[in-house]
Amino acid sequence: MNRAEVIDLFIEIKQEYPYFNDSDDEVDRHYKYLKDFPFEAALRNVEQHIKTSKRPPGISEIRGSLGEQIERDRMKSYTQEYFTERARAKQEACPPPPGWKESIYAKLGRA
Repeated sequence: MNRAEVIDLFIEIKQEYPYFNDSDDEVDRHYKYLKDFPFEAALRNVEQHIKTSKRPPGISEIRGSLGEQIERDRMKSYTQEYFTERARAKQEACPPPPGWKESIYAKLGRA
């Protein structure tokens, strides 16, 4: 994230929290801790925070839990792959050969 994007975040925050300190010193302080963080993720976190809190977000809320976000995205991808594989397996599935079920039952009866 660059300094201009931090200012964009501050604009979003200031619209909901008019008393939020958006001074140049605060922009610089936030930039120090947000420069390694993706702007899109920070904006999503700010938007979510606005929906759920009466107080303005701090740096930790703006950063959110990136590890958890990455894990959620990974699990979404894994789930989509799983359902795609299940759909493919369903398309390729065929019934067992005639008499197969009866032969299994016969073997179970002898056991």
